[in-house]
Amino acid sequence: MKKDDRRVKYTKMVLRDSLVKLLSEKEIARISIKEICEGADVNRATFYAHYADQYDLLEKIENELLDNIRSYLTVHEQNGVPNNGTEWSTTVDMVAKIFDYLRENAPLCKLMLNDKRNLNFQKRIMTLVYDPYFLRLADNGTYTKEEMEYVYSFTLTGFVGAVQTWLDNGMAQSSRTLAELLVRLFFRVADNAQAAPRS
Repeated sequence: MKKDDRRVKYTKMVLRDSLVKLLSEKEIARISIKEICEGADVNRATFYAHYADQYDLLEKIENELLDNIRSYLTVHEQNGVPNNGTEWSTTVDMVAKIFDYLRENAPLCKLMLNDKRNLNFQKRIMTLVYDPYFLRLADNGTYTKEEMEYVYSFTLTGFVGAVQTWLDNGMAQSSRTLAELLVRLFFRVADNAQAAPRS
């Protein structure tokens, strides 16, 4: 790697760390470029050489975190995670691997899932696992398109709330235990919806 490449990588790292530290103290709207630069010990020109503003930097941090989760899942899939071939077991494996990653990066993930933030980042994590199942529920007529918006929001809120509680409680339960609980709840909701009479 060239020296300039190392310098750019280091600069982005200290800017990211500076913003993350500030986010633990206050919301993004109250954070200035000046504060980020002071925390990273870089000048404003250097900041603007890489990012448009603090929101752009935050989005890059979110993208990096999601890309890392995708890469983490890919590596574990290539290693051949055992399952019994059922949809339920495969989904549990997937969710458990995501929780493994959240555990390994708990400080950052806890911050990014903080309930003071908007739901955009949480929704993007949800799409890694649940989107195919939401589409199935819509395609097979379990829910109408309009109803799916409520089901999606309901599931998202419950999923994120459970993960926040898990992180706040020091991740006492194993990744597998929490994954089994949340996936079981999701499939139970889906099964009950399919069995319930339509009005």
